[in-house]
Order: sequence, then C-alpha cells, then structure tokens
Amino acid sequence: MTAVAVDKPVLKRAELPGDIRVTLPRLLRSEWSKFWSLRSSYFALGGMVLAMVGFGGLFSAVTANQYPDMSHARQLAVDPAQVSLRGYVIAQLVIGVLGVLVVSGEYGTGMIRSSIAAAPRRWPVLVAKAAVFAVITLVVTEIASFGAFFVGQAFLDGQHIGTTLAADGVLRAVVGTGLYLTVVGLVGTGIGFVLRSTAGSVATVFGLLLVLPVLGEALPASWGDNINPYLPSNAGQQLLVVHPDAAATLSPWAGFAVFCGYALAALLAGGYLLKRRDA
Repeated sequence: MTAVAVDKPVLKRAELPGDIRVTLPRLLRSEWSKFWSLRSSYFALGGMVLAMVGFGGLFSAVTANQYPDMSHARQLAVDPAQVSLRGYVIAQLVIGVLGVLVVSGEYGTGMIRSSIAAAPRRWPVLVAKAAVFAVITLVVTEIASFGAFFVGQAFLDGQHIGTTLAADGVLRAVVGTGLYLTVVGLVGTGIGFVLRSTAGSVATVFGLLLVLPVLGEALPASWGDNINPYLPSNAGQQLLVVHPDAAATLSPWAGFAVFCGYALAALLAGGYLLKRRDA
C-alpha cells in the first residue's frame, strides 16, 4: 500500500498581515480592552463615585443641619467646598485598590506572560497600562468631584453657607481632588508592578496613605516639621486645601508635584523590576 502524499497548505506572502509590529497605540488599545473586560473596574469606579457623591452629600447635609447650633467659632471654621469633597478620604482607598488590581490581576491569572510575550521590551506594557488607567481614572474622578461638589452645595445652600466654583481656591480644590485621586491610583499601579501581590500591594498603599501620616505625627516637632509636609498623602492633599496657609512648607501645586514624584518613583521601580524579573 502506497502512502498518499498530502500537500501542506502554503501561506503565500500576500496573505500575511501587512504590519504585525507591536506598537504603543496597539498596546493602548489592548490595555483599554483589558480594563473594561474586568468587572472589578466597573465595581471600583462605581464605588468611588458613590463614595465621593454619597459621603460628600451626607457630610454636607449633617453640617447644614448642625450649623444653627454651632458656636460662632465653629461656624467660621466651616469650609463649604471641603465639606462637600470629604468623600475623597474613602474614594482614595477604592482607587488605590483599583490601581493595584490592574497589575496584580494579570499576575494572578498569568495573563502577564502573554503581555510580555507580545511586547518583549516590557516597558511599553507598563507605559500603556499606566496611561490607560490614568486617562480613565482622571475622567471618572473629575466627574465624581464635580458631582460631589454640586450635591453638597445643594444641602449647604439651605443654610446660606454654600459657595461657588468662582470663589477663591474652590475650582482648584475640586479639580485637584480628581488629580489627587488619579495619582493615588498610579501609586497603586507602580506598587503593583513592584510587589506583584494584591494583598501586599494594597497593604502598602494603605500604609502610605493612612498609616505613614499618623506615624509622622508621633515624631518630635523638630523632625516632624521638616518631614511631615513631604509625606505622600500630606503633600498631595495640599492641592485640596481651599485656603492654604501662607506659612505652609509646600504650596498646593508644589505639594502635588512632590506627590507626583512618589508615583513616578513607584512606576520607575516597577518598570525596572518588570524588565529584570521573570513573569
């Protein structure tokens, strides 16, 4: 019995894709698709908006209700813009976790191997992931910040203590809230690349945002005055202060620049380790 030769299909050159290079725009599209394919993205962004608007409205309603019974000194201390933006305290934790998950989730499922195989230089993976995350987060956090502001002012206007975006420092604080939350998320993304563990990265983000400032307050005054203003969250939150102290170590934008430096350092460390370590 003679074997029948079967001709193997030959893929002609004309049938090959014209351009199969891995480019940054293609990585950006890939990261965009991956971000929106995860339910955690919707839950985290929705939770952040709920925290910003819900808690901002709650704090504003309580303040408006208690305002007539406050002492004159406490009434003068009420900052209507900051009251309506108080939800950022919870929102920053949600965004920090989301920033971690966009990285650690891929390590947990092993998808990071496919990403690195497609882009062996690795750095573009980090750049694309951080860029997509930053754009989406900035848009959503700004919407949440303005929403929280207007909802809060609706309650405070009942006691005629509301403010407007045209007031000195208010627009900066509202826009700055979205900027601050976006950088919080980028810090989480950088730490996610460094530690590659969801639990460890989330704990580190919480430690930087919540625990480190508390420890800084325990320092002797001579040390604390020189160190505390430069701690990550202390520096970044200067942008949220409507009426900054003229004697403050860092101005609002200078403090935000310091905070951006922390995020950049985390991303650079994550990029270095991404290139040095196996997936």
